[in-house]
Order: sequence, then C-alpha cells, then structure tokens
Amino acid sequence: GFSMSVYDVTSRSIYLRWSKFSGAFSYRVTATAVNTVGHSLLAHFSDVTLKGTLTSLIPSTIYAIQAEAIDKNGITLAETQIMQSTAPDIPIIDQAYSKLSNSITVEWRAVPGATAYLLTAQDGESFIETVVTDSPGTVTGLKPSTSYRITVRSINAGGRSQPSPFRKAKTVLAAPVLSVSSPSCDSIAVSWKAVYMAAGFSVSLMRSDGLGRMLKENTTNTSLIFTNLDPGTLYTIKAYAWNVNGIPGDDFTYNQRTSPNAPADVQVALNSGALRAVVSWMPAEGALTYSVTASSGLLKLKCNTSSVSCVVPSLQCSSEYYVSVTAYNDAGSSKPTDAVSLKTIPCAPVNISLEEDEPGHLLVSWSSVSFGHYYVVFVKSDDGLEVHCNTSHTQCHFQSDCGFTYFISVFAYNSAGQSPLGDVFNYTTAPCCPSDLRAVAVAADTVQVSWAPSRGAELYETRAAGGGGAVRCSGPAATCALSALRCGTRYRLTVCALSEARATSAACASEDVATAPCSPEIKNISKEALSVISVHWQSNNEEATYVVTARGEAGPWHCTSSGNSCTLINLPCGSAFSVSAIARSAAGQSLPSYSVPLETAPCCPDDLTLTQVTQSVTNISWSVGTGAQTYIVTLESAKGQAKCHTLQNFCLLGCITCGTNYTVSLKAISETGLTSSCTYQGYSSSACCPSGVKLYRLGSSGIRVYWRAPDEAVAYCADLQGSKGNFTCSPSSGLSHCDITHIPCGDVYTVLVAPVTDKGLKHTFCPKKIYS
Repeated sequence: GFSMSVYDVTSRSIYLRWSKFSGAFSYRVTATAVNTVGHSLLAHFSDVTLKGTLTSLIPSTIYAIQAEAIDKNGITLAETQIMQSTAPDIPIIDQAYSKLSNSITVEWRAVPGATAYLLTAQDGESFIETVVTDSPGTVTGLKPSTSYRITVRSINAGGRSQPSPFRKAKTVLAAPVLSVSSPSCDSIAVSWKAVYMAAGFSVSLMRSDGLGRMLKENTTNTSLIFTNLDPGTLYTIKAYAWNVNGIPGDDFTYNQRTSPNAPADVQVALNSGALRAVVSWMPAEGALTYSVTASSGLLKLKCNTSSVSCVVPSLQCSSEYYVSVTAYNDAGSSKPTDAVSLKTIPCAPVNISLEEDEPGHLLVSWSSVSFGHYYVVFVKSDDGLEVHCNTSHTQCHFQSDCGFTYFISVFAYNSAGQSPLGDVFNYTTAPCCPSDLRAVAVAADTVQVSWAPSRGAELYETRAAGGGGAVRCSGPAATCALSALRCGTRYRLTVCALSEARATSAACASEDVATAPCSPEIKNISKEALSVISVHWQSNNEEATYVVTARGEAGPWHCTSSGNSCTLINLPCGSAFSVSAIARSAAGQSLPSYSVPLETAPCCPDDLTLTQVTQSVTNISWSVGTGAQTYIVTLESAKGQAKCHTLQNFCLLGCITCGTNYTVSLKAISETGLTSSCTYQGYSSSACCPSGVKLYRLGSSGIRVYWRAPDEAVAYCADLQGSKGNFTCSPSSGLSHCDITHIPCGDVYTVLVAPVTDKGLKHTFCPKKIYS
C-alpha cells in the first residue's frame, strides 16, 4: 500500500510524490546513480510531507530512487523503488538569425544524451514551439520584421531540460508583392504595395533565357518602368525590400513577357469565288495570337488566329476594304500594322429584264454595277447548248427556237474577278407540236394514248370524240388513259401541247381507235350430262368471239363460241368452279363477266367392302368420295332392305337375312345437297346356321351330332374342341348328322355346327354347345 511517482524532471532535479503510510513518523528518500560509482543522495522528510525534490543530480543520468516509511523508533515500516532518468543538460545558443520573413534559424552546441530539442520563439505573450532532432533548427510561422526571444531545451526519455539563456533575433522584411504589366512592346511596368518597416526596395530584371545583361534598380518608391526591352520576350523580375540597416528581406520573383511588335510583310489575297480575303504576315516574336481587321466605312470584319494567316469571310461585293493585323500575347497587343487596301469583285447585276421583241429573237437588259468594268451574258437552253455575249453596255440580243426554256445569267467583271451569280432568269417559248401519236384499247372502256414528247410542253390535252359524246384527259406526261368510253365504239383522238408560259400549240395529230368489246352477261348454266355443263350468255357485240372459263382447284376448263352459248365437258366430280366469260375482237378483250358459282356432284367411292359380322349383321366400309359430306348405303333383296346414313366412310347394317342375295347401292351427298348414286356388285349373305343341334353317345368313345338343316343344299361341318384334342366330322350328302369316334372320355367339349362355303370356309358365328 506504499507507492511513489515522479511528476517533473529537469537536468539536475527530480520531483517526487508518495502516498501516506499509517504509523510513519518520517520518510527517507535515497537516489543512487545506476551507471556512476559513488554518487548517491539522501533526503529526509517529516510525516506530513508527501512530496519532495532531489537536486544536485547529474544531467542525463538514470537513478534508482528508494523511498522508506520510518516509525519514531527508526524502524522501516514500508519501502518502494522506481527508476528515473534526469533530463539532458541545458543547451547554449551560439547564434540566432533570420533569412526568411516567417522563420528564425537557431544554432547551438549538442548536449550529450539529448534525443531532441525544443525551440521556442516568444513575442510578448505569444510563443511558437518547434521540436527538432539536432542543430541548426528553424522556427517557422513567425511574423515579418518582428523581434523574438529564442530559447532551446534539450529532451530525452526522462524529460526536458530548463530553457537555455535566451537570444534575441528579428525576422527579416516581407517580400513586396509585385503587379507587373507591359504597357508597350519594349517596356515592363512594375508596382507593389508598401512593405512594413521597409526603407527601400531593389528590383532586378533579366531575360528568362539568360541572354543579355541584367537590369537593376534601387528605389524608395513603390513602382518603376524598365524600357528598351526586346518585344515579345519573357523576362524574370526579382524584388526585395531592405530595412534601415540595409538588411534585405524576402525576395519575390515574377515572369512577365513584353507585348509583341506589329507583324511585318502583310499580304492580302482575295478569294473572289467565296468573297473572302486570305491575309498572311511574318510572325512576330512572342506573339501568341493575331487579329485581322478589315474596315470599309462603318463596317468592320475581324478574324482571330494563332497561325500566321487568316481568312476574313463575308466580304461585300463592290467594296474597298482596309486590312490591318495586330499581334497579341498574355502581356497585351502590338500596334496595328499599316492598312492594306483591298477592292472586292463587283456585285451581280440587277433589274434584269427579258422580252421577245419578235418570234425567234430575245432582248436581255440590266442596270450598271459599281466597280463593274464590263459584262458577260450567258444564255443556256434546256438542251445544254449555251451562247454568250460580251459587252460594256447594258443589253444583248439572242436568237430563240420553239419549245425551249432559256436560262439567262449576267455577270459583271473588274480586275478582282467575276461577280457572284445573281438571279437566273428563264424564258420559255411556245411548245412544239406533238407527233408519233399511238392509241391502244386496254379495256372495254379505256384507251391508252401515247405520243413522242413535245419540246416545251408542260401539259397535254387529249380528246376522244365518238358515240355521240366526247371524253378529255390532261396531264404532263406524253401518255394518257381515256376512260369511261363506251365499249365497242369507234372514236377520233386529238392531242394538244400546252405551256403555262406561252399558251398552246395547234392540234398536230389525230387518229381513229375502237374500244374493246363489251362484257357478256351469263344468263344460265345447265347440266347436260354427268360431266357436261352448258353456259348461256347475252351477246351485245358485233364480230366478237366469246371464251367461257371455269376455274377451280382442279384447274381451268374452257370453251369458245361466236354465238351466245358453249359447252364445258369432262368436268371432274366433287369440284367447285367459278364460271366467267369474256369477249374478244380485233380492238381487244372485254372485262370478264360477273362470275357464277358451279359445283359438280360428289364422286362415288372407288372401293366398297362388305364383311359379315354375325348371321344378321354386316359391316360395310368404302373409300372417301371427293366432294361428299354424307353417305346413304342400302342393301336390298326380295325379303327387305337394310339402310344407313352416315358422315363416316363405314357403317353396320342389321336385320340381314341369311342365305339371301342383295343388291348394293350408295349415294354420295355434298354439303350443298348434290347427290351421286353409285351401284356396286351384289352381295350374298352367308348360309343359315343349323338349329336343334343334339349330341348322342355311341358306345364308350363315340358321339353322334344331329341338327336340322334350313337348306339341304348347304354342306355343314361339326367341330369338337376339348383340352385333350380337337375333332371334326362332315355328313354324307343329304344327311343332317355325322359321327365322331375314338374321342377321349372325361373331357368337356365345345361343339360348333356351321355351314361351309364353296371355298371351304366355315362361319364361326353360329351357336355353340357344351358337351361333357
């Protein structure tokens, strides 16, 4: 419960505190140097003292410190021990000085055992501290032109020493902050704000590339100008202030370029086609960009570039411009170059007029143009042929021809070149006559008319007169379809060429044409035979041939006649057709008549099969008949008939009489109710089964089978089937019994007596008997 701690350390002192121990009359503290022989220190303290200081210690030395609690009899009640090093010795400052306005550098002799040093700069109540590892050290963050008290403390793991004796040092002046400009291409102006505590300023200037000599000026003012410099050249300016003692402060460095000189050898070339000027010049030293100005009265056009040429666009025709060039860099601009005169091309002539003073002669006139020395008129026809007229007057004469459009353009010329293209005027002469007229009837009521294109025609009008009326059509193409004509009629055709600019030509061509025959109208379709159809129509044409066509999935069928009916033969059964008729003549072909539907009766099935299922039931099946939807099958005899009606291609017929001959017929019925009657080979039902079958025992191993035969002419056979064997017997002719001998006893037999067909087949559907 007794402890001790250190709360401060200096180079020669250790400050201790300990806990109070019950019963202690005094406290004894002993400090012994660990690495130094014979150096120890003893101190006594009363029982009310709980902290103390050990002095006169060796700097930068580790001590073993022991504290003892002693009672009034001198007996040690408790003790505790710690290890503690003293701080290094106090440093001695050799010198303190300032090279920058915000820092002071301190030099001192190294202290043994010190691992770092604490530098302190104090200005009145404020101070700034910096920890460094060795000498020299610098304290930063100070105020310019300010006196400070500088102290140094040495530091190790044990603590830090007391401050060294202080040295006074003053920070140097702050650097002047320069404002620099180049008012002309050979001068640089420098100015700055006043610096606190400054007695004067020194400003030097030198080319940044190191060429030439350095210029230096000392002044007490806050501005000066360097002259006779090289244009467009980068200079480095350095300035600092000094105090009354002549001590220089921080310096300030600034790079400034002089403004460029005016460009030399300005050349101006006119691009007359685009009305723009191409300006070029020799590069100016130090220039970054150039500006070209083209002035004409109050109008100014500019062009900026970083190269040594520039294009000034949008010049006006019939104008004179004065062109100058100015060089720029980050310092400013040069003086403009001497202006170069530039005259542009003349403007396009205006107020152009055209008139045909007499057929075949054109007169072109226009107003005179400023800066125009002479004129050239170009007249180009729409076939590509071009003629021109060169004159110093304001009119020209040209020859013209029919059906042409002439394009007239007038240009003015001077030494700069040709004027821009002005308005292009056109003049169209009257169209030429149409020729090579051709007319073809393309339908009963339509005639296709065509002709060779007429030069100069913008529109054609075609007229067809005949049949007590007239039909017209108009259009820009050299073809026309005259519709709504009466079929089977002869017309007179005429064609006129029209021009919006110059009225119309004469009607230069005519031709007669007949329209195609009228469409027939089918009146009746009748069935002459199974695959023969007769078609009747109403005939209303002269000298026309009619073609009737029946179209269906099975293919087309045709018949031809010059009358009012014809016959279609060999039409397939079970097919649907669409029947129409057309009329043909030398003038063409009519439109088809309205179609009339036609359906042939369904086809009879090719195959029909009958199979007797029982003595009174027969199954009938057949192949599918084309066009048939339902079927009616009939078996008929003198004893009656059996019939079924079905959607399928099979059915069961009952009530069949055995041993009877039947006639077989089938009706195939289409969806619309058309019927085909089909007859097939007759059918004979099987012979009747015997009745009254009885079995009698013959001895120990024989059986006699009796029956009543419905028809004595039918042969019968008896079969016995058992687990020990199968046996068969047939009677002699005319008998209705037969015997089976040597059959095993003790078995159950199934007995069947059935008629036998001519081919030796036995029917298995007769009744069976069990015999044991």
